Amino acid sequence: MSIALRYAARSDVGLVRSNNQDSGYAGSHLLVVADGMGGHAGGDVASSVAIGHLAQLDSETPASDIVATLEESVLEANQEILRRARDEPQLRGLGTTITAMLRAEGKFALAHIGDSRAYLLRDGEATQITKDHTFVQRLLDEGRLTEEEAERHPQRSVLMRVLGDVDADPELDLSLRPAHPGDRWMLCSDGLSGLVSLDTIGAALTDFEDPGECAEELIQLALKGGGPDNITCIVADVIDLEELPRGVEAPSTTPQIVGSAARNRHAPTAASGPAAKAAALTREEPAVPYEDDDFSSEEPPRRSPWPVLVVMMLLIALLGGVLWAGYAWSQRQFYVGTDGTNVVLYQGLSQDLGPISMSEPVEVTDIALADLPEVTRQQVQSTITASDRSSADQIIDRLEQVSISNQPLPAPAPSDAGGASDSGGASDAGGASDGGGTPTPDEGEGT
Repeated sequence: MSIALRYAARSDVGLVRSNNQDSGYAGSHLLVVADGMGGHAGGDVASSVAIGHLAQLDSETPASDIVATLEESVLEANQEILRRARDEPQLRGLGTTITAMLRAEGKFALAHIGDSRAYLLRDGEATQITKDHTFVQRLLDEGRLTEEEAERHPQRSVLMRVLGDVDADPELDLSLRPAHPGDRWMLCSDGLSGLVSLDTIGAALTDFEDPGECAEELIQLALKGGGPDNITCIVADVIDLEELPRGVEAPSTTPQIVGSAARNRHAPTAASGPAAKAAALTREEPAVPYEDDDFSSEEPPRRSPWPVLVVMMLLIALLGGVLWAGYAWSQRQFYVGTDGTNVVLYQGLSQDLGPISMSEPVEVTDIALADLPEVTRQQVQSTITASDRSSADQIIDRLEQVSISNQPLPAPAPSDAGGASDSGGASDAGGASDGGGTPTPDEGEGT
């Protein structure tokens, strides 16, 4: 019996994330899904480094050595991730999950750490093969949570075991499994398994014969579920070359690399980049150092808009507070001016802010502008400011006094000069005449 694989790999950034930190590799001997973590750059680097190391295994390997070989390669990838974290402080805390299957002859070596998963469809029944290394899974194993509670638990994504800077001595789950013709394997990141149930996964694995169409359907199911995380999926069929019917598609031979390990990270497949270069190597050819050149020339990752938005909102709130305080202060000011005819008391500022008036009339007095002296009239026309209403009222009182004092005095009432003169003259003349003009008899006799 000669065993081969027909496979397809797909990856999608999802509907929420701005970059893809997943990586996937599918080759004739190797299937790997890695879900990176540790920020925009850290997750990309960790999953791509892991794929770059493991891709070198995609060649014939003695079946007796495949478990040890796979374990050794995963641990070497872990050391490389630790080195990157040590040499580049901005990458500290980076890590990645790994679910990898290495085929040799009629067997699979399976290495697993984290919460990416491997599923097996055999005889129409889908089974989850790997167990998540999460805090919630531990509670589930201890009987402290039910399956329903685990699905809704807020810490269901908290990892207990992972490759990278968060775990210097990783513990892998390792196993050796037979490669049965007719089996269909599916490896995926938690962006798929966290949203699509086992029953739905089993239905998709059953209904779609072509691995590529099946992988695309699974990606779409995760996107319909909201797609909050990156989604990576590999579907691989185990086939017996000796029993392959005529007209049936031949096994896959070209490696497919998706996610952050691919040069075009948003393309469904890409046989390029560091992982593809490593896949082209054979065991007889000398290995070349892994170079993560994708990250040196790539444009900087998108930054979250929230810090900028928060700063802008704070500045707007501060500006609004300053404007309101200024307006409130202006409404405690008063000034005396005129409407062109009378003296008017205004509340606010005499200056306008563009088309916006900063004052309003409070009282139109009875003081006519024309009744004021020229100098005072010009002062009123130029406005006289007051610090408060009491001071403004005092200015109004003084202007009223000035207005009254500036008015001309009333003319004196006319007197009856002719009558007084005639009466007085006659009286005086008569008296003078009687008294001295005509001698009295006594005076004549005496003379």
